[in-house]
Amino acid sequence: MADSRPVHRVRLDGFWMDRTEVTNSQFAAFVAATGYLTVAERTPRAEDFPDAPPENLVAGSVVFSPPDEAVPLDNHLRWWRYLRGADWRHPSGLGSSIDGRDDEPVVQIAFEDAEAYAAWAGKRLPTEAEWEFAARGGLGGATYPWGNEFRPAGRWMANTWQGRFPFENTADDGFTGVAPVGRFPANAYGLHDMSGNVWEWCGDWYRPDTYAEASRKGVPATNPTGPPSSFDPQEPGQPKRVQRGGSHLCSESYCARYIVGTRGKGEISSATNHIGFRCVKAP
Repeated sequence: MADSRPVHRVRLDGFWMDRTEVTNSQFAAFVAATGYLTVAERTPRAEDFPDAPPENLVAGSVVFSPPDEAVPLDNHLRWWRYLRGADWRHPSGLGSSIDGRDDEPVVQIAFEDAEAYAAWAGKRLPTEAEWEFAARGGLGGATYPWGNEFRPAGRWMANTWQGRFPFENTADDGFTGVAPVGRFPANAYGLHDMSGNVWEWCGDWYRPDTYAEASRKGVPATNPTGPPSSFDPQEPGQPKRVQRGGSHLCSESYCARYIVGTRGKGEISSATNHIGFRCVKAP
C-alpha cells in the first residue's frame, strides 16, 4: 500500500513487549486503582463539536453495525454508527457487557486512554518501528507474522473476517467478533494476535509520507519515533496516530491490513469496538 512504501531499514534498541493485547480484566484493574474515565465515557463538549445539536452531545462511541445486504464499499458510514453508552464496559452500546469476557482485549479505547494505562503500568505504547519488528518475529519480509501463507496447512492463524464484508461473516475461524487473547498461535517471538483481532495503537503520529521521508536520508534511522506532527490528506484537520495489525473486521476484499507491513490510522479521540492496544517497556 502506498503509505507503507518504500521498504527501508531501521535500527532498534532492545525492548520488551506484552505477549497479548491488554485485556478487559487488566484495564479494569487500572480503572479500579485510578478512577480513570475513558474518552467514550465523557460527555462531548459543545466547543469541540460546534455544529452538533445539543441532543447529540452524549457520551458514547462508534460501533460496527453491519447492514442486512451487500453495499458498496466506498462509504464506511454504511456499517459504523455512533451509539449512546458505548464504551469499554459496553463495547457494543447500552445493553452489551464484558461480563465473562475478562480475557478479551479491551476495546473502545482512544489514544489517550491507552497512554494513560501504559503510564500506570510503568510501560508505554510501542513505536511503529518497534511494533513491526516485534510482529515480524524475525521473519524479515514475510507477509504475515507466521510466514507467507495465510492458512498454512489449512490452519487459521488470526482472527479476521470470512465471508462477504460487511454484511456476511461466516466465522470460519471460530469467531464473529473479538476473540479472547492468545487463542491463535504466537509468532516466533511469543507474541499473539499481531495480525487481526483488534487494531493496536502505536505512539507515532500518522503521515502517509513517513517512510518516503525516512528513506530520503539514505541511512537507517535509529529508534525512530515518527514525524513531529500528523497529516492525513483524506481528513486534513484531524490529528491521527498510527494503528497496526488490523482487526477481526479485516478481509481480503476490504482492508486486508492484517498483512504485517501495512499501516492503519486513527483520530486520537475516537474509539470503536475493534480498537485496543498493547504495551512495551525498556529491558
